[in-house]
Amino acid sequence: MRKILLFILCTAAVFSAQAQELNCTVTIDAEQTGQPNLQIFRTLETQLREFIANTKWTNQEYKNQERIDCNFSLIISQFDGDSFSGTLQIQSSRPAFNSTYDSPVYNYIDKQVSFNYKEFEPLNFNLNSFSSNLVSVIAFHVYTVIGLDADTYTMNGGESYFEIAKQITNTAASSNFTGWKATDGNQSRYRYNDALVSSVYKEFHTVMYEYHRDGIDKMAEDQKLAKQKLADAINKLKGINDRRPNSYLLRTFFDAKSDEIQAVFSGGPQVDITKLVENLNRMAPTKRSNWAEIKF
Repeated sequence: MRKILLFILCTAAVFSAQAQELNCTVTIDAEQTGQPNLQIFRTLETQLREFIANTKWTNQEYKNQERIDCNFSLIISQFDGDSFSGTLQIQSSRPAFNSTYDSPVYNYIDKQVSFNYKEFEPLNFNLNSFSSNLVSVIAFHVYTVIGLDADTYTMNGGESYFEIAKQITNTAASSNFTGWKATDGNQSRYRYNDALVSSVYKEFHTVMYEYHRDGIDKMAEDQKLAKQKLADAINKLKGINDRRPNSYLLRTFFDAKSDEIQAVFSGGPQVDITKLVENLNRMAPTKRSNWAEIKF
């Protein structure tokens, strides 16, 4: 009987692991507090890792090889009792077809992270209510990661997940924490999500799909054609830049993609990239050092 029960529990555990959407690492850096070795930071790191891994974020079934690789790095700069503040960097990637290469998708530094936390307190997510700013911030970025990943495989595939992130934003806006409202600056969670769900930036979702499916995923098959498709996709972002110069959405895109774009167009078969480099310098002037390395 014990063997049967053990088999059932192991089977359930395997199924649960396969059902999760993210293959996520979580790290906490508390060096800036001057007390980085406090047990509360290790406890929080463990709880965040388990929270992300054990929450069922979607109704989709993900096989182990389909889980999204991502990293959440929380840098705590200040804490006083149960009050914490700092920054959170979130990175995600997805594999290129027929390759061992992982293409970066999301690289976001959230500078508006503050929350209250007591050691061992449960971290539970409820879409319809606000109880913890830490939970809401993590959930917001989880759904953004899932949405952007879906965009790279299916045209407008991330739409429903961006809408969930919007609901989280709207619910959290009633709190006193920053990052959730239109008045919280141009580099907030509100601004980023607003761009993702706005028709003003509709080309972005087309680009995410074509860049990855017609470009990155075809590199192993036909490198020259794939490079041309990548250039065509990137050039479509010019429409966004013409309407919203220096938009936060494009800055975040190029934060993730600048090194990859430089690498792709700095070797291999040549394609006409005169227009591409011109547009890159206009759309992402802070990445000029990358664009200067691109070979004509």
